[in-house]
Amino acid sequence: MKHLITYAIGGVLTTAVNYVIYFSLCTAGMGYLTANTAAWAAAVIFSYFINRRFVFHSDGKRLSELLSFCSLRLLTLLSEDILLFLSISVLLLPSGISKLIVSIVTVLANYLICRKKIFVKGVHTL
Repeated sequence: MKHLITYAIGGVLTTAVNYVIYFSLCTAGMGYLTANTAAWAAAVIFSYFINRRFVFHSDGKRLSELLSFCSLRLLTLLSEDILLFLSISVLLLPSGISKLIVSIVTVLANYLICRKKIFVKGVHTL
Protein backbone atom coordinates (compact mmCIF):
# COMPACT_ATOMS: atom_id res chain seq x y z
CA MET A 1 0.00 0.00 0.00
CA LYS A 2 2.89 2.37 0.73
CA HIS A 3 4.04 1.98 -2.90
CA LEU A 4 0.62 3.09 -4.13
CA ILE A 5 0.60 6.16 -1.89
CA THR A 6 4.10 7.27 -2.90
CA TYR A 7 3.28 6.46 -6.53
CA ALA A 8 0.16 8.66 -6.30
CA ILE A 9 2.14 11.52 -4.74
CA GLY A 10 4.75 11.16 -7.49
CA GLY A 11 1.97 11.22 -10.06
CA VAL A 12 0.56 14.47 -8.69
CA LEU A 13 4.04 16.04 -8.74
CA THR A 14 4.66 14.76 -12.26
CA THR A 15 1.36 16.21 -13.43
CA ALA A 16 2.31 19.54 -11.86
CA VAL A 17 5.66 19.51 -13.70
CA ASN A 18 3.87 18.76 -16.96
CA TYR A 19 1.30 21.55 -16.55
CA VAL A 20 3.78 24.19 -15.35
CA ILE A 21 6.10 23.55 -18.30
CA TYR A 22 3.26 23.32 -20.81
CA PHE A 23 1.58 26.57 -19.76
CA SER A 24 4.92 28.39 -19.39
CA LEU A 25 5.98 27.42 -22.91
CA CYS A 26 2.60 28.31 -24.38
CA THR A 27 2.69 31.68 -22.60
CA ALA A 28 6.17 32.24 -24.05
CA GLY A 29 4.72 31.77 -27.55
CA MET A 30 5.59 28.15 -28.30
CA GLY A 31 3.03 26.17 -30.29
CA TYR A 32 0.82 23.94 -28.17
CA LEU A 33 1.95 20.65 -29.75
CA THR A 34 5.62 21.49 -29.30
CA ALA A 35 4.95 22.70 -25.75
CA ASN A 36 3.01 19.54 -24.98
CA THR A 37 5.80 17.31 -26.29
CA ALA A 38 8.43 19.18 -24.27
CA ALA A 39 6.27 19.08 -21.13
CA TRP A 40 5.57 15.37 -21.61
CA ALA A 41 9.30 14.62 -22.03
CA ALA A 42 10.24 16.62 -18.92
CA ALA A 43 7.46 14.97 -16.92
CA VAL A 44 8.60 11.49 -17.99
CA ILE A 45 12.19 12.18 -16.91
CA PHE A 46 11.01 13.70 -13.62
CA SER A 47 8.71 10.73 -13.06
CA TYR A 48 11.52 8.26 -13.70
CA PHE A 49 13.72 9.76 -10.98
CA ILE A 50 10.82 10.07 -8.50
CA ASN A 51 9.76 6.48 -9.10
CA ARG A 52 13.30 5.13 -9.01
CA ARG A 53 14.25 6.86 -5.78
CA PHE A 54 11.09 7.23 -3.69
CA VAL A 55 8.57 4.68 -4.94
CA PHE A 56 10.55 1.59 -5.91
CA HIS A 57 13.90 2.33 -4.16
CA SER A 58 15.76 0.81 -7.09
CA ASP A 59 19.49 0.21 -7.27
CA GLY A 60 19.39 -1.21 -10.79
CA LYS A 61 21.30 0.06 -13.79
CA ARG A 62 20.10 3.59 -14.48
CA LEU A 63 20.45 3.51 -18.26
CA SER A 64 18.60 0.22 -18.60
CA GLU A 65 15.80 1.37 -16.30
CA LEU A 66 15.56 4.80 -17.95
CA LEU A 67 15.28 3.29 -21.44
CA SER A 68 12.65 0.81 -20.26
CA PHE A 69 10.75 3.52 -18.41
CA CYS A 70 10.71 5.90 -21.40
CA SER A 71 9.71 3.08 -23.75
CA LEU A 72 6.83 2.23 -21.44
CA ARG A 73 5.70 5.84 -21.34
CA LEU A 74 5.73 6.05 -25.15
CA LEU A 75 3.65 2.90 -25.25
CA THR A 76 1.33 4.37 -22.63
CA LEU A 77 0.93 7.59 -24.62
CA LEU A 78 -0.07 5.57 -27.68
CA SER A 79 -2.39 3.32 -25.64
CA GLU A 80 -4.06 6.30 -24.01
CA ASP A 81 -4.75 7.94 -27.37
CA ILE A 82 -6.25 4.71 -28.75
CA LEU A 83 -8.40 4.15 -25.65
CA LEU A 84 -9.63 7.75 -25.74
CA PHE A 85 -10.54 7.43 -29.41
CA LEU A 86 -12.42 4.19 -28.78
CA SER A 87 -14.29 5.43 -25.74
CA ILE A 88 -15.26 8.78 -27.24
CA SER A 89 -15.72 8.01 -30.95
CA VAL A 90 -16.87 4.39 -30.82
CA LEU A 91 -18.59 4.01 -27.44
CA LEU A 92 -19.77 7.64 -27.51
CA LEU A 93 -18.85 8.29 -23.88
CA PRO A 94 -18.39 11.91 -22.80
CA SER A 95 -14.79 13.09 -23.11
CA GLY A 96 -14.41 13.96 -19.41
CA ILE A 97 -15.52 10.53 -18.27
CA SER A 98 -13.39 8.88 -20.96
CA LYS A 99 -10.28 10.80 -19.90
CA LEU A 100 -10.84 9.87 -16.26
CA ILE A 101 -11.35 6.17 -17.02
CA VAL A 102 -8.38 6.01 -19.39
CA SER A 103 -6.16 7.86 -16.92
CA ILE A 104 -7.02 5.42 -14.13
CA VAL A 105 -6.33 2.44 -16.40
CA THR A 106 -3.00 3.81 -17.64
CA VAL A 107 -1.79 4.91 -14.19
CA LEU A 108 -2.51 1.47 -12.73
CA ALA A 109 -0.92 -0.26 -15.73
CA ASN A 110 2.17 1.97 -15.44
CA TYR A 111 2.49 1.18 -11.74
CA LEU A 112 2.21 -2.58 -12.24
CA ILE A 113 4.62 -2.65 -15.17
CA CYS A 114 7.15 -0.46 -13.34
CA ARG A 115 6.94 -2.63 -10.24
CA LYS A 116 7.14 -5.95 -12.08
CA LYS A 117 9.30 -5.21 -15.13
CA ILE A 118 11.42 -2.06 -14.71
CA PHE A 119 12.33 -1.49 -11.07
CA VAL A 120 12.85 -5.15 -10.14
CA LYS A 121 15.18 -5.60 -7.18
CA GLY A 122 18.01 -8.02 -7.88
CA VAL A 123 17.38 -8.19 -11.63
CA HIS A 124 19.62 -6.07 -13.82
CA THR A 125 19.59 -6.01 -17.60
CA LEU A 126 21.71 -4.27 -20.26
